[in-house]
Formats: sequence, C-alpha cells, structure tokens
Amino acid sequence: MNSVLKGKEYEKKVALYLEKQGMQLLEQNFRCRHGEIDIVGIHKGCLVFVEVKYRKDNSRGAAEEAVGVSKQKKICYTSDYFRISRKQYQKMQVRYDVVAITKDNIKWYQNAFPYQGKGGW
Repeated sequence: MNSVLKGKEYEKKVALYLEKQGMQLLEQNFRCRHGEIDIVGIHKGCLVFVEVKYRKDNSRGAAEEAVGVSKQKKICYTSDYFRISRKQYQKMQVRYDVVAITKDNIKWYQNAFPYQGKGGW
C-alpha cells in the first residue's frame, strides 16, 4: 500500500476515534490553494482543525514532531479560508489539534499550537 492510501486509511481511523470522543465532524480533506486540513469538526463549542500524522515507529522522530511551524502556518491560512467561505463558523472559537499515530497508539493533542497567521481574527 502506498503512503497516500495509508494516510487516508489512518485519517478515517482518526475520524472514527474523534467521533467517539464527542467531535462532530464537518469535513475531511478540506482543500484550497493555501493547503489542506485533514479533519474539520466541532468539539466542546470550538471549531477544530485537525492534522493527522502517522509513523510506523519513532526511529525518524515522533509523529507529532512533523507538524512544524511551516505546516502550522499552512493549516492556519487554510483555516482562514474555511471560515471565510463558511460564514456560519466565523464567530466560533478556533482550536488547532494534532492526532499522532504510532503503530496502533493514538495521541490526541488538543490545542496543539496557536494561530500562526498574520493578525488573526
């Protein structure tokens, strides 16, 4: 199985996991010219943008370490576009989460990083 298909498989597993934890899923693989967000949902009154990262093992570093500042900025710019294009979510509090998977171990980092944009909302 190639890495793209494997990534989609783990994103589906994470989506099911997040639903069981009480997240209302809005979209998966939201794309615009700024980038892609793996999962968008609502959890505890927040509009949540979730990045999913998978690693077979930690030999090349932990999965969550792969979400550096550059990736965070892309996620934030993409989240801006999501909120502009879907006005019903513009006034909601926003949170950026990371879900890291190593083998079958899932770690959900809520509020994993702050907004990394130009000025914010």
